[in-house]
Amino acid sequence: MNAPLRRVGVVVMILFGLLFANLNWIQAYKADEYRNSDYNGRVQVAEYDRKRGNIEVGGTAYAISKDTGGKLRFLRTYPGGAEYAHVLGYQPVNGTSTGIERTENQFLAGTSDQLIGDRVKDMFTGNKTGGGNVLLTLSKRAQDTAFKQLRDNQVGATRGAAIAIDPRTGAVQALVSMPSFDPNPLVSHDTTAASKAYNKLEQDKDRPLANRALSEVLPPGSTFKVVMSAAALESGYTKQTRIPAGASWTPPTSGTPIKNAADSICPQDEVTLIQALTESCNTGYAQLGVKLGADKVKEKARQFGFEQDDLTVGQLGEGGLPVAASRTGEMTAPDGATDPAALAQSSIGQRDVRMTPLQGALIAASVANGGSQMRPYLVKQLLAPDRTTSYYTAKPRELRQPVSGQVAADLRDMMVSVVENGTGKSARIQGYTVGGKTGTAQSGPGTPDHGWFIGFALDRNGTPISAVCVELEQAGSGGSHEAARIAGKIMAAAIADSGGR
Repeated sequence: MNAPLRRVGVVVMILFGLLFANLNWIQAYKADEYRNSDYNGRVQVAEYDRKRGNIEVGGTAYAISKDTGGKLRFLRTYPGGAEYAHVLGYQPVNGTSTGIERTENQFLAGTSDQLIGDRVKDMFTGNKTGGGNVLLTLSKRAQDTAFKQLRDNQVGATRGAAIAIDPRTGAVQALVSMPSFDPNPLVSHDTTAASKAYNKLEQDKDRPLANRALSEVLPPGSTFKVVMSAAALESGYTKQTRIPAGASWTPPTSGTPIKNAADSICPQDEVTLIQALTESCNTGYAQLGVKLGADKVKEKARQFGFEQDDLTVGQLGEGGLPVAASRTGEMTAPDGATDPAALAQSSIGQRDVRMTPLQGALIAASVANGGSQMRPYLVKQLLAPDRTTSYYTAKPRELRQPVSGQVAADLRDMMVSVVENGTGKSARIQGYTVGGKTGTAQSGPGTPDHGWFIGFALDRNGTPISAVCVELEQAGSGGSHEAARIAGKIMAAAIADSGGR
């Protein structure tokens, strides 16, 4: 009789031990996850008793909480509507938050460890101090311009993106995705209505909820020639080195010729490297890519930021909005050797090359900033609920150095030539030096081409003020010209907001 009882006792003790261990594991390691889970309805409702902090741009709040006096006391509202939707995101009663609302949720909600002093004070006063305030880097003028110019573009494109950054710091000046959406219906306290609004957006074939500036990867077309030019300059070429060109060129192993966009573009047997970029010579860059080799092409793209899987845009060094990786793709034949035809197509930004608009802006910014690529960021400062204390102030830092100062200087000259003498003339800004590169990329059989432009603006002293990428999806004829025009407008707005340095 004693033996069975002992066995039962041992089993009971083991079970209690496992239960004790599990409780400690939950408290030590899983408590924050459960507390902050989007599916924890009790916590979500409790959060509405505390006023959520503002998200601000240039002294204006574009995410605020209003007292409704109801069971869910505070209603989140977005005065900027669709213009700021992809940056701010939204904070629904049920479901998953997005954008800065998600990445800075604990600080905005007042539950961050940084704000523990306010919560301790509340224990004695009985008050509920509001959440902290998040100040963003965006330029109001640049954001306004990017949103309006994309929406009213002159080629009838319905999808696209624009992003501008300060080349010296990495601060994001504008970030717009088209089409956009109004986040206000999604945060309604009428959860049935909010779900209906969300489902409608989710089912829209144009994917308005997608942040195309950070997550869309498309063939970049001739904007990739800036990367190719950098690889050439680092391999001993100069701006004046003559490279093979011609009206048409058929790569080895391929019966499909590569041609230029027009018969008037570099029909000569040879052109200088700067002329090839200025005129956007496909035959020249296709042959240049084969000459340099796949390893050099892929490595130079990687040095500019291609293949990075973990980049985010929010605070510097931690968290933020996720960024899709840009890719150069495969350039090999079935036997594993380099396929010259695939390499040639990749060298003009086609084949399997894919790029985000942010990556395009980073390429232009690196060139403008003497070869130094700064880490992009959106959060400028975190302020206490009473705005007297700053818990975070962004300190810009270098992400990488894709090219040397000399190569960057040569690339600047080449890109300025594109705007002054070539395909990017519509990006000009009076009184400022503008450089850039247009891109037209095939989107698929029977569909219109994508239009791209990457570029930068320098003041009279050569100081970079803004770098930008504009992408118009399936814009068709004139798409890259229109992208350049919009880019010029955005950079001019950023210049105006910065005091016209």
